[in-house]
Amino acid sequence: MTRSLRISASLVCLAVVAATARPAGSADALPPVAIDPAVTAMLAGVSADRLRATDARLVAFGTRSAFSETMHASNRGVYAARDWIAGRFHDVASTSGGRMTVGIDTYFQDTDERSPRAVEISSVYATLRGDDPSAATYVMSSHYDSRNSDGYDAVLDAPGADDNGSAVAAVIEAARLMATRHFRGTLVFACFDGEEQGLWGSNHLAQRFKDEGVNVAADLNDDIIGASVGHDGEQAPFEVRLFSEALPAGVEVKRVNTIGTENDSPSRELARATQEVAEAYEPAMHVTLVSRADRFLRGGDQESFTAAGYPAVRFVEAHENFDHQHQNVRVENGIQYGDLLRYVDFAYLARVTQLNIATLATLALAPPTPVATMAVKTLGYDTTLAWDAEPAAAGYDVLWRRTTDATWTHAERLHAETTVTLPVSKDDYVFGVRAVDAAGHASVAAYPTPVR
Repeated sequence: MTRSLRISASLVCLAVVAATARPAGSADALPPVAIDPAVTAMLAGVSADRLRATDARLVAFGTRSAFSETMHASNRGVYAARDWIAGRFHDVASTSGGRMTVGIDTYFQDTDERSPRAVEISSVYATLRGDDPSAATYVMSSHYDSRNSDGYDAVLDAPGADDNGSAVAAVIEAARLMATRHFRGTLVFACFDGEEQGLWGSNHLAQRFKDEGVNVAADLNDDIIGASVGHDGEQAPFEVRLFSEALPAGVEVKRVNTIGTENDSPSRELARATQEVAEAYEPAMHVTLVSRADRFLRGGDQESFTAAGYPAVRFVEAHENFDHQHQNVRVENGIQYGDLLRYVDFAYLARVTQLNIATLATLALAPPTPVATMAVKTLGYDTTLAWDAEPAAAGYDVLWRRTTDATWTHAERLHAETTVTLPVSKDDYVFGVRAVDAAGHASVAAYPTPVR
């Protein structure tokens, strides 16, 4: 059933209970995303040519293997790439009026099952300070290390044009366009080292954020986002996949099964918000929600953030070509192997970059997600929700959908109210509450905690 048909069916159900007294506001399909001209202007500034130039420079370092850190060369190896990325961030920071700082997170990774020797890991990140010191932090991340067929080889070329020069280019481009703008929340633009060996750089920085008490409300991780043609030649220039985990770290599985929140983790709510905002700003693009933490039995840097208790999602191109991933550059049986620049579609990469910027900007401008509860003291045919007032909010959306639906289908827009009773059964529907500011920027939805 299509989304529009699901909405129509739900409206019929609501009409049956229309005689029940309703609270202020009106129940309907989801309100349209408020399009912010400032965000639109940022999206218009995304340049496919600039993305190409950045990716080409990263490829020119020959290899960015985490094990090439001892080369100390100005034009080859992971640290040459690191220093160049840091230089680009410093250039961007110079346009921010002192609000952006650049950091390098370096540590020694001990020998383990993923490392034949101790290796120095060094990630680069730029922080754009928000206008509200109490607001959350929002991260756009990538990894800049690369690998060839041998994950430990630091000698042969490992161009890493798509995996993951494409995403590093997107992160730098987003930082460039957002550095001159003001946001309520703080933004972090991160390029991690050591992803290919075990998410080393992201693990270290995410844990550091947790130890320092940084309130990370979202990590939009980008990894392999530059190719629009798959192994079999299937083309998807207007589709990108978005992965999110079902069960957050430390969750009590029995409780999840009892209240049915297996599809409403903080990361899953972030994925819904991302899809809604991204497709509103770029209607030609389709964001496919994939109900997995990552591709089958694979992983990415977003998992370092979810392991630290932070909501996180991962963007990936729709159809990967494994001839161009983790391969030595060669021609074999007439097939070109290797992660080469020629296989990156920079118009496609520009569109995926725009999806990230639209989402990141909207969340960083929006009020924080409310703390919501659901009254369950007595049995009933309706549902009562309450939430804490957010000073930055001009109103709230109460959202609901059937348990079988992947995304929200209905909303009640309220203003000063912080409680509502809906003639909708909690047995058959899932609910959420989000805050909206005067300009229409909406937070990620919160699943209401049942209280007796």
